[in-house]
Amino acid sequence: MEIINLGSQNSIFNQFIAEIRDENIQKDSMRFRRNCERLGEVFAYEISKKLDFESKEITTPLGTSTISLIKEQPILSTILRAGLPLHQGLLNYFDKADNAFVSAYRRHHKNGTFDIELEYLASPDLTDRTIILSDPMLASGASIVVTYKALLQKGIPKKMHVVILIASSMGLDYVQRFLPENTTIWVGAIDEELTAQSYIVPGLGDAGDLAFGSKE
Repeated sequence: MEIINLGSQNSIFNQFIAEIRDENIQKDSMRFRRNCERLGEVFAYEISKKLDFESKEITTPLGTSTISLIKEQPILSTILRAGLPLHQGLLNYFDKADNAFVSAYRRHHKNGTFDIELEYLASPDLTDRTIILSDPMLASGASIVVTYKALLQKGIPKKMHVVILIASSMGLDYVQRFLPENTTIWVGAIDEELTAQSYIVPGLGDAGDLAFGSKE
């Protein structure tokens, strides 16, 4: 399993990461959504380099040109609701991709623990396809693992890419134990601290609330 941290490289990508973390810029929910979307676009470009390509002949008004194009579009999947802006960024570039959606959330207990509950799954057949699963935060890693297992109801993919904006090192360790070996994990930043309630520090807060407003 490969982990690629785009934030470890010096690029404009880190400007977008800085802005989604900044508590002052976070006050503008439209800006937060757009930054998540732009990060998704950068991830899409980088992931595209790992896909299979084939030569195609393109007819222009003056002749023909041969160019390498993606052989098969990936399937884009995200976890509602927080993942929607990041998913949109990926979809902006993989604009011919099929899409899958999973509704998952934390059901908290009085003792401080929580379970991951799934209520909805919509997905095409995943058999022998490449899937790109995105979620803004990888805290404990439980949501991604539960989501992956749910998606297997729709077939076993040949390759999986997981896209995360902010990950905890503990969460990365966890998912490496449960996701298949043919998985590449793409992250924007890795934070070392995870609280007892499974919140990433410094993290960025609740990505869903920042993008779409607070919930009860």
